[in-house]
Amino acid sequence: MHKNNLYADLLKYMDLSDTLKKLKNNEITLEEAEKQLRITNFETLSDIAKVDTHRAKRTGIPEAIIADCKTCDEVVSIAQVHLKNEGRVIVTRASDEKYLALESLAKEMKLLIRSSRRAGVISIGEPVDKTGGRVGIVSAGTADIPVAEEARIIAEEMGCSVTAIYDVGVAGIHRLFPELTRLIVTGVDAIVVAAGREGTLPAIVSGLVDVPVIGVPVSTGYGAGGEGKAALLSMLQSCSVLTVVNIDAGFVAGAFAARIANLAAKNRNKIEKSA
Repeated sequence: MHKNNLYADLLKYMDLSDTLKKLKNNEITLEEAEKQLRITNFETLSDIAKVDTHRAKRTGIPEAIIADCKTCDEVVSIAQVHLKNEGRVIVTRASDEKYLALESLAKEMKLLIRSSRRAGVISIGEPVDKTGGRVGIVSAGTADIPVAEEARIIAEEMGCSVTAIYDVGVAGIHRLFPELTRLIVTGVDAIVVAAGREGTLPAIVSGLVDVPVIGVPVSTGYGAGGEGKAALLSMLQSCSVLTVVNIDAGFVAGAFAARIANLAAKNRNKIEKSA
């Protein structure tokens, strides 16, 4: 690839840095630039983490801290690195103790914090730029809302507008249709459906709409096939076309839906500009 083309492509995904400036001005070789960019793509935090501070620029999907397998001090320390580099950080699956530690951090640094039941965002207050992408979030039952909310937080952090409808599962399927009509009228580009127990709802929604549906099996079931296993297998066996993520993987579902929605928004913008 020609050096000037590579430079232009790199600028799409990364902030202008001294390395890229030197490359553009022929002060360093292409090989030297690639080596320096690889070195600066993460920040080492003591011996506990290598924080990927360029993930959002590289992939369009923000990094998130999974808090449930880390100590309070580790969560706070990693959050501080993200805040220094990006001005915001997403934290998922935080216990009450860890969430209180993050609240203290936000208060100490005079930052904004917002949260759902499974995910939170700390930021310097700058809103995320809206992409024009539109995502729908559906939960089968009230118990599935925390996972659905995790998907919502992630989709919003990727610039999408989100419309949520909750507690419309198949035990009372009549609740779904007026709410689903409202979702379709808003013109969503993708829909995330979180469901536990037997996990039927995503297949039903997928058979009724003309946009991609992402099913999230939720570990709210019990007994044989409990902890999301029956829901996962049910979604994988769907006869309607359906994408399925792992059990309780609200982050992945929200990010995938947002990626679809953002591509759709980009295509709409191209069409509008050419009209």
